[in-house]
Amino acid sequence: MPEGARAFVANASYYGGGPRRFEPNTHTASGERFNQWGLTAAHRTLPLGTRLLVTHQGRSVVVRVNDRGPAAWTGRSLDLSRGAASRIGLISNGTGPVLVQVLNGG
Repeated sequence: MPEGARAFVANASYYGGGPRRFEPNTHTASGERFNQWGLTAAHRTLPLGTRLLVTHQGRSVVVRVNDRGPAAWTGRSLDLSRGAASRIGLISNGTGPVLVQVLNGG
């Protein structure tokens, strides 16, 4: 882990491929258009633009926080785009524990 980086374990899920796929003008909290295949994430409190190294079962991906979520009642604290979740093998289970390392911001 890079020196000074903050790390935490999160229960993560992914989003993309649902109704938002059919809405061409759906934007994230950062104002950019949602791209289910981008390497992005949603978090309730980390500053938008924060880069995270997310690891699940030995596979890692760097994502950028560009949206808010998931809803607190879900019990999850991180939503990954479908593209990011695919890279780390989270698609088949839908949810799972991930190690999150804050690379900047946050």
